[in-house]
Amino acid sequence: MVVVPVLLMGNRCAGTMGDKMADVVHGLLCSRLNAGRDNGEVGAKPRENQPPPAAAHAHLSKGVENLVIIGSGPAGYTAAIYAARANLKPVVFEGYQVGGVPGGQLMTTTEVENFPGFPDGITGPDLMDKMRKQAERWGAELHQEDVEFVNVKSRPFVIRSSDREVKCHSVIIATGATAKRLRLPREDEFWSRGISACAICDGASPLFKGQVLAVVGGGDTATEEAIYLTKYARHVHLLVRKNQLRASKAMQDRVLNNPNITVHFNTEAADVVSNTKGQMSGIQLKRTDTGEESVLEVKGLFYGIGHTPNSQLLQGQIDLDDAGYILVEEGTAKTSVDGVFAAGDVQDHEWRQAVTAAGSGCVAALSVERYLVANDLLVEFHQPVREEKQKEITDRDVEQGFDISHTKHRGQYALRKLYHESPRIVCVLYTSPTCGPCRTLKPILNKVIDEYNEHVHFVEIDIEEDPEIAEAAGIMGTPCVQFFKNKEMLRTVSGVKMKKEYREFIESNK
Repeated sequence: MVVVPVLLMGNRCAGTMGDKMADVVHGLLCSRLNAGRDNGEVGAKPRENQPPPAAAHAHLSKGVENLVIIGSGPAGYTAAIYAARANLKPVVFEGYQVGGVPGGQLMTTTEVENFPGFPDGITGPDLMDKMRKQAERWGAELHQEDVEFVNVKSRPFVIRSSDREVKCHSVIIATGATAKRLRLPREDEFWSRGISACAICDGASPLFKGQVLAVVGGGDTATEEAIYLTKYARHVHLLVRKNQLRASKAMQDRVLNNPNITVHFNTEAADVVSNTKGQMSGIQLKRTDTGEESVLEVKGLFYGIGHTPNSQLLQGQIDLDDAGYILVEEGTAKTSVDGVFAAGDVQDHEWRQAVTAAGSGCVAALSVERYLVANDLLVEFHQPVREEKQKEITDRDVEQGFDISHTKHRGQYALRKLYHESPRIVCVLYTSPTCGPCRTLKPILNKVIDEYNEHVHFVEIDIEEDPEIAEAAGIMGTPCVQFFKNKEMLRTVSGVKMKKEYREFIESNK
């Protein structure tokens, strides 16, 4: 699971950016506006001094859920599918958690070519979409909410999100792992302004197109990012601390045979350098074998250097190893606490594959069912009636029948109209087709917009369809949200943020 950093700019960013935005929007859309006027994870320690399973039988368990799954990704969604098919009606908190976004690391992965059943490969976000829909189809209760508190020291267990508190008899922890940072001296200064941990999110930014970029790392993640970035960059440099790559042989071959990628062995990034305008202009390199230093001119730096398990919520409650991975009994998903199970990368420091994560999710769900039955805690739920999905608004819909009384819109035509005519806060979401976190943010932001229906106008902009708009707005990665009011830009928020942050901002500016 990859960290999606959040950059909060100053409260007021009016002036040059807003004016430039207005000019570009006006110039690009004038003709459209005129045309549209006529159309309206080594085993766990022995279990000691822990609370016994709930003494209450199923008929006394009113208000207590069978199972809560914390986390999504292939582990969480697979667990949800199996648990839902067993009529457990699992409650899944798939929302923004410590270190990541719904769907896990695959939401920041381009091509997944080793997951069975997809001979031509599949993108990470598309695979997660399919898993999510399958879990939902079988009755999993999905909440894109922020898990803030977990108590597995007493029973029933308590899971609290930003929006609700749930009591349950069992828990599956599938919170994954977070991308590591290098912690360079100027890293924070340039995070989301040239430095990123997600090539698929930020590589398509107009500011990176045709530029020279760099990737740090020698494993599959780094090599995959380097290959992906060649779609947009003029050239990509891969910085490897050791004298060889750790990636799979297939990935090594693809990188070493790509004329647009230069691999620098025994090389590490020491810091980034900037030009007189304060923009990132290069990387200060250091040879790990000789100590020699040099500067490599690049416009962007992407990290692919490993992960840290997202087990913070369970510290002091269940057994963890020295690196923070949850300890489970060998060959099972059982942790040191009865009724608490772990699946995926949060308990797997060795394999860390999508298919092994999915397998562990299956094991965890089957273990939960067996646990609930053995302790007479299981309450079965019938499958839900499925509802039809609403059709998404398209640019064509907007142009043929734009109605400012509607809250949600899409495309540059709608942006032009709302920017100049809306008396409300205008919330602009910038996305790109391959951006996994964008798919995560959309439903989160949609819920917030629905709460403030009369005070906000919303418009989505695809930065690949409208690169001029994105460049004028200074968008260096997706997802990114900008708030405007009365033609003044109030704030820019990069990455995925918790719902309460968007709520608080809108509430204070409506």
